[in-house]
Amino acid sequence: MVAVGILRKIMGGAVALALAATMALPADALANPKIVVDVATGKVIYHEEAFQRWYPASLTKLMTTYVTFKALKSGRITLDTPVVMSKQAAAQKPSKMYFKPGARMTMNTALTIMLVKSANDIAMAIGETVGGSDDNFVSMMNAEAARLGMFSSHFVNANGMPEPGQYTTARDLAVLTVALRRDFPEYAGYFATEGFINGTKKYTNYNLLIGRFDGADGMKTGFICSSGFNQIGSATRGGRTVVAVVLGADSLGGRADQAADLLQMGLTKPSAGSDTLSSLVPYGSTRDQVADIRDVICNPKAAKIRSEGRDEEGKMKLKSAYLHEMDHDPRFVVADLLPPEPGAAQVDGIEQGDGGPKLKRVPVPTPRPSQE
Repeated sequence: MVAVGILRKIMGGAVALALAATMALPADALANPKIVVDVATGKVIYHEEAFQRWYPASLTKLMTTYVTFKALKSGRITLDTPVVMSKQAAAQKPSKMYFKPGARMTMNTALTIMLVKSANDIAMAIGETVGGSDDNFVSMMNAEAARLGMFSSHFVNANGMPEPGQYTTARDLAVLTVALRRDFPEYAGYFATEGFINGTKKYTNYNLLIGRFDGADGMKTGFICSSGFNQIGSATRGGRTVVAVVLGADSLGGRADQAADLLQMGLTKPSAGSDTLSSLVPYGSTRDQVADIRDVICNPKAAKIRSEGRDEEGKMKLKSAYLHEMDHDPRFVVADLLPPEPGAAQVDGIEQGDGGPKLKRVPVPTPRPSQE
């Protein structure tokens, strides 16, 4: 880890102190990779353990999104293209929507749900729709990763559920995030969505930066025990956009705090060097090994500490000086299911109501940590 004294010289004053405080992890933890990049120039403002291989968890869904956006831009699909839940998609583990096989929605609705709720079942259904099959879509993901220069990433599914052979790095995720912002500005609104309504149920964005960090406009969160709490944040001020990648934080609030401090640094301080994402030289003696911090993240002691990080209302206690309470109620968009196709049999779990199909009562997702 970079010493606080060096951080002060590079970044100065309060930002450095806040950043150093939120970087702290237990002594027995592995790396806590991170990187901050200017989107317009690709210049690396700050990095730490940026080439350490890591489980991406639901940050994988950003590659799923990239491949889908590319299919949209080419005209191969549209935002009105139906996404149908298959048995394989419906069987994915939480976080999920619990839609039954046969449930239908537009691609627009599917993207909204996947990026706000981080729903694993919806991500799988999107992949099957765009790729024709899960296997073909994964091949498309890896082809795009190679084309973008994500040379230390490999994907095995569309949602980030833990499987052997799925890994990435903070540097590669920054490459992907910058590409999403540059290549598809017309779809940037998906990443800043504060919440959606499905039937009568409201879901707010897992990304705690949205509405709480000045200028926040994306991107995604992720969690599995082996990765810890991951977050990619983006923010724009004065026409300048930066992205920050945080891997292996110890809690929901911790990843938001770290991302906020890094974004603030990126928006207010110049880089100390001249490296770009393409020129940054790989480093780290363990970079070819995939880090696994399950024993640090998913144990009773860590769970107790996380529970103490919530207030009496169950809200995360955010420590970053650059995060504030939302100054408005979350703005929700509608993300309802489509009616069944004419002549189709009634799908178990979906019923018709005024204004379209509504989801019946479904099992309550298990409390996190779950596989987000």
